[in-house]
Amino acid sequence: MIDLYTWSTPNGRKVSIMLEECGLEYAAHPIDITKGDQFKPDFLKLSPNNRIPAIVDRDNGRILFESGAILMYLAEKTGRFWPKEPDAHWQTVQWLMWQMGGVGPMFGQVHHFVKYNAGKAPYAEERYLKEAHRLYGVLDRRLAEVPYMAGDYSIADMATWPWVSRFEWQTIDLNAYANVKRWYKEIAARPAVQRGYHVPVKQPAIPMPD
Repeated sequence: MIDLYTWSTPNGRKVSIMLEECGLEYAAHPIDITKGDQFKPDFLKLSPNNRIPAIVDRDNGRILFESGAILMYLAEKTGRFWPKEPDAHWQTVQWLMWQMGGVGPMFGQVHHFVKYNAGKAPYAEERYLKEAHRLYGVLDRRLAEVPYMAGDYSIADMATWPWVSRFEWQTIDLNAYANVKRWYKEIAARPAVQRGYHVPVKQPAIPMPD
């Protein structure tokens, strides 16, 4: 049994989607970041960086924070979605790190400046939107070569897809990135993704491009 402490954000959805894909038994505990739950002492014991998600594995008492680390842990625990063959293994790692170091931080800045603070910092809006488009281009070129980021569907896709699901927040037209659009729609159709998207609370439908 896994205890998942999370909220309805891209980083939180990475882990709920993985748990659903693996069919692991878990209990979701909402950490409402709009009300400051992430700063409460009980949560800080699990995630000292006051960020969701965090997990507790009741099988062994292990506590983990950082979504990428949790994905790797769950993949190792179940033997799924992280190939052991060396080339595929490291392809998965490098694309997971690409998401952690690029997509998450940069798209997050787009959300902050473009969606929530439009017009307040034109230079920042331009800078982060330009970087978002660059990253979409990188992903689109990769997906022209392979069906999923590391070849087969993996934790790299689960890490990246929830950030792309906010393409409307980013003012990104997925029709400009045909390979990303194909990949996005295929993953959105997976039953486990549809379930994991609505953890810990029911949300509006998954955004779909025209």
